[in-house]
Amino acid sequence: MYTEKINELFSSQLHDWELARTNYRQLEKVRTRKLDFGTFEVSVQFNPERMRSSAAKVDARSIGERPCFLCAKNRPQEQRGLSFDNRLTILVNPFPIFRRHLTVPSDDHIDQRIGNNLGIMLSLAKAMPSYTVFYNGPQCGASAPDHFHFQAGNKGFMPLENDFQNGRHTTLLFSEPGLEACKWKDYLRGIVTLKGSDREKLIRVFDRLFTGFSEIQPDRPEPMLNILVGYVSEYWIVHIIPRKQHRPAQFFMQGNDQLLISPAAVDLGGVIITPREEDFNRINKNDIEDIFRQVCFEESELDGLLNDIL
Repeated sequence: MYTEKINELFSSQLHDWELARTNYRQLEKVRTRKLDFGTFEVSVQFNPERMRSSAAKVDARSIGERPCFLCAKNRPQEQRGLSFDNRLTILVNPFPIFRRHLTVPSDDHIDQRIGNNLGIMLSLAKAMPSYTVFYNGPQCGASAPDHFHFQAGNKGFMPLENDFQNGRHTTLLFSEPGLEACKWKDYLRGIVTLKGSDREKLIRVFDRLFTGFSEIQPDRPEPMLNILVGYVSEYWIVHIIPRKQHRPAQFFMQGNDQLLISPAAVDLGGVIITPREEDFNRINKNDIEDIFRQVCFEESELDGLLNDIL
């Protein structure tokens, strides 16, 4: 279990690393507000330190012109980590959204790809059961699409986690020993969730979904996905959020029409990150509905895809 080791890492990093210490203290002052959609809520967080992520240039030229900030040789001298499975390193994220925010990059500089890597994500979630581990695809919010990595944050932060537990928005697709699959309804975002104790079955069903989504997005480096994984009492919960678009039209608008929001796993988990105060103050329910509709598959669209895949 890595929980104690991670707690020790946080304590030492916040003691020794001024940037991390300052930004975690600032997190206590971050402003939030909630928008009520009737049967669920979406939170909005004003977090100016996330500007570097939300506005990151992720085109090939920009990526090629900057050093990779996840490679060990380019990290801040103060940043230390924990080795995991001889493949990954668990790091304290110095620009947090969560009270406890981790970045978990590969030790090798390889592209951000989840194909054949769900297994290590499941292992990571099991090793840190008080965290939700999440993956942003290379065109779905990853600010380092050239370096394979996960992130993780303390459980209970994203509304989606509790909304799944109450069962109000999910309906069963199928079940078998060690595995259940369900889809979400009346939630503005098309989501598939797998729950089970059988690791191999989870990976097998995920691979079917991955292959199916790949076929409808053949021009992409991989199907556009955000994934959130938690481990609870001998079973995993895997939320899979297929995407249609990286950023909404509002991101590229000018003047008062612009909303500098670049949705990734946390946003689709129900916490919209706004690095600009004007966006925090102005964004409303209609904006959120429109953004979700642009970047996610709607339920009816996802139903048709699932019928073909599953």
